Amino acid sequence: MFKKIIHYLFSKLFIINDSPQKISLGVGLGVFAGLFPGTGPAAALFLAFVFRANRAAALLGGLLTNTWLSIVTFVLAIKVGSVILNRNWQVVQQQSRELFKDFTFFKFFKLSFLEVLLPVITGYLVIGLVLGVFSYFFSLWLIRSFKKKLSNKI
Repeated sequence: MFKKIIHYLFSKLFIINDSPQKISLGVGLGVFAGLFPGTGPAAALFLAFVFRANRAAALLGGLLTNTWLSIVTFVLAIKVGSVILNRNWQVVQQQSRELFKDFTFFKFFKLSFLEVLLPVITGYLVIGLVLGVFSYFFSLWLIRSFKKKLSNKI
């Protein structure tokens, strides 16, 4: 069922009446926004509106990476953000575990923003940018190849 839905959405991506650049920009923005926990498709649509990218492609990119990929990349985001900010990633990871173990807003506000949240956010930004740029170029290549094959058949 899920595979059929993804195939349907992916095939619709190729027949959108928009430039390959706008479609690819939408996909890239969607992948970028979808990585951030809690933002996903809504942020992807907002970014697509701001950058005048294709909103359907942004929504698709956001849905493909929303939640499941942000959970997978959580530890990677801690490591990347900690390296960039010159922090010990193991300490940041331990503090984030303690925060989520028995979450309370008191603990959340007591926790130093610079100690834990800033490295995580920085890591997600870097990972999101890398995957978003990769998604842009990969989808641009795919769309151009598909449209070229389609025009050769006609």
